[in-house]
Amino acid sequence: MLHGKVALVTGAGSGIGEASARTLAAQGAHVTLVSRTREELEQVASDLEAAGAQALVVPGDVSEEDDVRRMVSATVERFGGLDVVVANAGVNGTWAGIEDLGVEDFRSTVDINLTGTFLTVKHAVPHLAEGGGSVVVVASVNGTRVFSNSGATAYAASKAGQVALTKMLAVELGPRSIRLNVVCPGTIETEIDDNTRFVNSDVKIPVEFPQGEIPLTEGAPGSAQQVAELVAFLASDAAGHISGTEVWVDGAQSLLQG
Repeated sequence: MLHGKVALVTGAGSGIGEASARTLAAQGAHVTLVSRTREELEQVASDLEAAGAQALVVPGDVSEEDDVRRMVSATVERFGGLDVVVANAGVNGTWAGIEDLGVEDFRSTVDINLTGTFLTVKHAVPHLAEGGGSVVVVASVNGTRVFSNSGATAYAASKAGQVALTKMLAVELGPRSIRLNVVCPGTIETEIDDNTRFVNSDVKIPVEFPQGEIPLTEGAPGSAQQVAELVAFLASDAAGHISGTEVWVDGAQSLLQG
């Protein structure tokens, strides 16, 4: 389905990014793996190459423009072009009530999650425009359907911004045959909690939900692979008439907890 396509995946060392990179490679794509941790990327690349795929490791921080330029140029130099971008890199950041949330904590979350997505797409576009392409942004149910996670202000704002960015650019770049879509996962088994800092986390508003947090699975979280399958579909030509669309991957969780 993606044979011979070139994909750049940010946050590819673990979780949804890793699962997406593995799924794209299994469908025939050459993959550039990006994250801030080289060791994780090298392990993923080793596995992909052992399975017969081509992989390039480029450590970098998506909130730093020079790093983003480097990851895109390295991809084009190695593989000769760029067809797919998965803008997945992100952090939960600091969760705190507005009076406890520092401006630097807010900026840090937005810089990585939203500015990082902007920079990734901005520097990929000149290469995608040569023959069209697909961008898949990984956002969240938070800030898009769920607003009951009090304290997640910075995270939710960054994720809402990703959806708006995707829709604006889907219109702007559509005439150049570039598609942009955004996936909004709910509770997924990943390592993102490792980069979460809670400050005075009792700011949550007490509410009572019906039994079971995720109706479709009786409370069990989804898997990174389930998100990756959607990412691969949106990246492929099978989704050739889909752009500017957000898709929630949450087992109906956000409809219950919005």
